[in-house]
Amino acid sequence: MSGTICGIHCEECGLNAQCKGCAALKEGCMIARCCQQRGNMSCAECGGVCELKARLIEEFNALGIEDMETVTDLNALKGSFVNLEYTLPGGQRIRIWDDERIYLGNQMHKKGSERCYGLTADERMLLVCEYGDGGTDAEIVVYKRRHDG
Repeated sequence: MSGTICGIHCEECGLNAQCKGCAALKEGCMIARCCQQRGNMSCAECGGVCELKARLIEEFNALGIEDMETVTDLNALKGSFVNLEYTLPGGQRIRIWDDERIYLGNQMHKKGSERCYGLTADERMLLVCEYGDGGTDAEIVVYKRRHDG
C-alpha cells in the first residue's frame, strides 16, 4: 500500500519524484478529502472516489460540447501538470489551478481535429479547455461553478 489516504499507488506514478504524494501537498487532495469524509478509509474500500468521479463525469457530459468525446473516466492529476496558461481577451495571461493540489481530469480528443480538450475539476469548479500539441495555444471553453460546489 502506498501510504496515501485514497489508496492510489503514488510510487507507480511517473511523476512521483516531482509530486511526493498527498502528504506533501499544501492544499491537500480532493480525493483524500472525499475519503476522510467517509471515515478515513481508502476510496477503494468506501467507494468515495467512484461517487466523486461519477458526479464530475455527469457534470462534464452535461455541458453538451458537441465535438468532445463522451467522458467515461477521470484521473488524479497534479495541478502543475494541468495548469496551462491562458490569454484573456485584454491580453492578460493567467493560470487557474494551484500547482500543488490534486485535481480530477482527463484529456479528450476533439472530433475532426488535431486539438484536444483538457478537463479539470476541483470541489468548486469545472474547466474545459482546448489546446494543441503539448498544451500549446490553450483556450478556455467552459469555466463554471459546479452544481454541488
